[in-house]
Amino acid sequence: MSDLVNRPFPAGFLWGTATAAHQVEGDNRNNQWWAWEQTPGHIYQNQRSGLACNWWAPGGAEADFDRAQALGQNAHRLSVEWSRLEPSEGVFDAAAFRRYRGMLSALRDRGLTPMVTLHHFTNPLWFEAQGAWLNPRSVGLFQRFVERVAGELGDLVGLWCTINEPNIHAALSYLLGEHPPGLHSIVAPFRVMRNLLLAHAAAYRAIHRLDGRAQVGLVLHFRPFVPATASARLDQWAAAVQNYLFSDCLLVAVGDGVLRPPLGYGQTVGSLIDSSDFIGVNFYTRELMRFDLRAAGNLFGRRFFAPSGETSDVTRSGLPYSECVPDSLEELLLRLATMGKPIFITECGLPDADDDQRPRFLITHLAAVQRAIQAGAPVKGFFHWTLVDNFEWAEGWQLRFGLIELDPATQARRVRASAQTYADICRANAITPAVVQRDAPEVLKQAFSGS
Repeated sequence: MSDLVNRPFPAGFLWGTATAAHQVEGDNRNNQWWAWEQTPGHIYQNQRSGLACNWWAPGGAEADFDRAQALGQNAHRLSVEWSRLEPSEGVFDAAAFRRYRGMLSALRDRGLTPMVTLHHFTNPLWFEAQGAWLNPRSVGLFQRFVERVAGELGDLVGLWCTINEPNIHAALSYLLGEHPPGLHSIVAPFRVMRNLLLAHAAAYRAIHRLDGRAQVGLVLHFRPFVPATASARLDQWAAAVQNYLFSDCLLVAVGDGVLRPPLGYGQTVGSLIDSSDFIGVNFYTRELMRFDLRAAGNLFGRRFFAPSGETSDVTRSGLPYSECVPDSLEELLLRLATMGKPIFITECGLPDADDDQRPRFLITHLAAVQRAIQAGAPVKGFFHWTLVDNFEWAEGWQLRFGLIELDPATQARRVRASAQTYADICRANAITPAVVQRDAPEVLKQAFSGS
């Protein structure tokens, strides 16, 4: 170990965690997710968000911000809840704005740079009743909301995420039916993604009209699909189709402004051109793809994890949530670097209730990020998902992503060992041999390869 040296990150690198309003605030009763939770069968074991992490209570979020600060973090990504700020169409709640100002001020007071997401899966009930993102009016309604939020909170925010994972929202809500409104449609997901793209563009332009110095970006979920047999052309084709439909059609649209099939027929939308100041990357895993004539419903591609791979805790389906593939993150970052935009890793983590994988996961994935930076990828920050165990949508409380363990019934918290791993990396702004030797010696060679 004595001949190993630190793997440093650039000066000013942002080290944080990411959260979403509905998953942490508690008692968000005025959105479509709360309504969805009330129907048996929608959520694992019929669990509900309830108090979540109790962040909306006075001092609730602030107590966890204290914990983040104590763990060496210098940033935090959170979302604002549309249904709190605009509980009825055109009616805004001054008290809700004051609460968010308090949260953002608390972050800044603790030396945590805020990154604010404007839409993270939840819609006000009134917006949902109008068809949500299938409604042609949705873009204008969202733009009005963003203008109000940026006007009220913009003095406290320099980093904005417009839409979180439009690809996941469209797929889980309108194709697979696992999230509200529970549709199973082939056409609706692409109509939704198109409107979310247009809403992103409208939000981007609105924020820049109010603050030309703000950095505004779209956050995409990247799940690289890799040919199961690298030399098999049909596997290559199946993987390419999935990558294009899942993320790449959105990624290129915020560059050149062109809505290509299945989002459009080659139309150029002026407001979309160069409409992301940074690329927001949510990365959890990759999947192997094999061409399979029996998988017509999945465009003849069969997706799976490597049989010998290290996998995380299982979902309610009984299958692993993810496979640990740090090299795939490095490859993704190097590919995205060719777009010439700064990159923020806005989510990265794994469900690991007993915390036996997370220290190793953090070290190997951050080593991959550092290698990509050394090779030229302009990565500016890393936001681990997540700070405290939270309500994981249809998975309920089963999947535990937090650096801090939470008992949702008592709100008791316990700092996991992996939190110290991350804290030491954050404080050093580097992966150090001492941390790896202490917390995951089995990956010492892997963590420092290529250094």
